[in-house]
Amino acid sequence: MRKILSGIKTAGKIIFTTINAGVLGLFLFSCSRAAPIIEYGFMSLVYYQDNERIRERFTFFIIPDDEDGIENLEELFLYHDGEQLRWHLKNDDWVIFAQDDKTWIGSRSLSMEGEETFPRGQYRAVLINKGGERTERNFTFDVPADKSLPFPELEVSNGAYTVTSSYPNNYFVCYAGDGNYISTIRLPMLSGTLDDIGIPADVRMVALWAEDPLYFTSAFTESVNLR
Repeated sequence: MRKILSGIKTAGKIIFTTINAGVLGLFLFSCSRAAPIIEYGFMSLVYYQDNERIRERFTFFIIPDDEDGIENLEELFLYHDGEQLRWHLKNDDWVIFAQDDKTWIGSRSLSMEGEETFPRGQYRAVLINKGGERTERNFTFDVPADKSLPFPELEVSNGAYTVTSSYPNNYFVCYAGDGNYISTIRLPMLSGTLDDIGIPADVRMVALWAEDPLYFTSAFTESVNLR
């Protein structure tokens, strides 16, 4: 193996020592071989309004940890082994957001083919970093298979709104005229005026986000015009 010279200056003298080049390269360029960690994760089901149809989408996020930072993470898989299903997210695909000093990665738009519903039961998440190290963690998703709560409805007219919803938490998701997101406002009641809830002046459209945190289910309506 090739040797190189390294100069070490001590007490006004330079002492040359031979260092194995392979060892030096390992010291300078190797990354941590520790596996990443999945600290926590959650799954939720979202019902979307698509014209006259209601479709399911799956939200899945984890709190990851890696010794070399979140930028060292490369792939996230979600498996349902019982149904032989797999979803794959690359680091360019997943959504990243921070909350309470924790960073989450995942997706809000996992879907099934056709009209199939998401299977309930045990899911397995696998997280892989750029060094090929991996970790996995199991999650249980046991939301009732039937749509126990009817899909909510939203009406806006003459500066007033009316929401028909059996979900405990309801929000307006506010958009500008070009469709860009502006803000989310929690509704204190199911009917009232737009002025009472403080809709920003530049909002032109709102959609209703209804949420049941107990069963990790939500519903998202199509947007309606305000003005």
